[in-house]
Amino acid sequence: MAEEVQSGRSQEASSQTEAGQKPSIMAAGSLFRALVSANWVAKSLKASQPLRLLDASWYLPKMNRDPRQEFEQSHIPGAAFFDIDLCSDRTSPYDHMLPSPADFAEYVGKLGVGNGTHVVVYDASDQGLFSAPRVWWMFRAFGHDTVSLLDGGLRNWKREGYPLSSGKARPIQAEFHATLNPLFVKTYEDMKDNIESRKFQVIDARVEGRFKGVEPEPREGIEPGHIPGSCNIPFLDFLTEKGLQKNAEAIQRLFQEKKVDLSKPLVATCGSGVTACHVALGAYLCGKPDVAIYDGAWVEWYMRARPEDVVSEGRGKTL
Repeated sequence: MAEEVQSGRSQEASSQTEAGQKPSIMAAGSLFRALVSANWVAKSLKASQPLRLLDASWYLPKMNRDPRQEFEQSHIPGAAFFDIDLCSDRTSPYDHMLPSPADFAEYVGKLGVGNGTHVVVYDASDQGLFSAPRVWWMFRAFGHDTVSLLDGGLRNWKREGYPLSSGKARPIQAEFHATLNPLFVKTYEDMKDNIESRKFQVIDARVEGRFKGVEPEPREGIEPGHIPGSCNIPFLDFLTEKGLQKNAEAIQRLFQEKKVDLSKPLVATCGSGVTACHVALGAYLCGKPDVAIYDGAWVEWYMRARPEDVVSEGRGKTL
């Protein structure tokens, strides 16, 4: 079982990682396996494989869902709860920005994650996966590559009839060391400079209406729209109707339809840096592991950008 993971992928994942690669893109077979199935996790738990399951459920305030309370009512056996808002830079005016390496290391160490731990992240969203890819990306940004996502999340785990637990998690603390890879993160200044330089392509993972500026943003005081030069691939486009991840062939078609070149630099954004990580995951499954996230995302951009740099078919930004 462990050897199967260390090889980077299993047979069931191979179809998602080999289609139509350009020579300049890293071979997917050399990447750590991004997706694991409910069946694989269930077998690993039964065989007492050294996994650390993390429930990274997070929801927009308007959804009126309490992810921690839901976790205590129902979660995968052995899982701990990863609070995206708590594990963040609490001094920032923007939502759940990356914490410092020291703060991240302290937080995940308390969840029982060491540097040798294989982490499997999921969430309990109706979509299958919603917020979990953000935590997958965070681990990788802090130098921990042995991290996977549970394909289909808790939704698929339940559908396949696997067992659930309740109550609070009591993980045994581990020691974790983190080093931030700056190539994984873009700042407002980077995005602003790119309007002229076009050094990298930008994909926005919000729904089309918010991207165009005709549907409201979920945060008060923030109007919808997009960064000049960016294109739109809503995060749900990476998922099947059952909430599972689409295969690499289908994902490559998504990128090709938007004229995105995976052999060139790519940055993902969204409302607050969560669903953007679906773009990074999709590219990773196509063999491209180096997609950066604009961490401040649309909230920061709208608050700081000039009105002419807020592209919108709606109200836009006025002085």
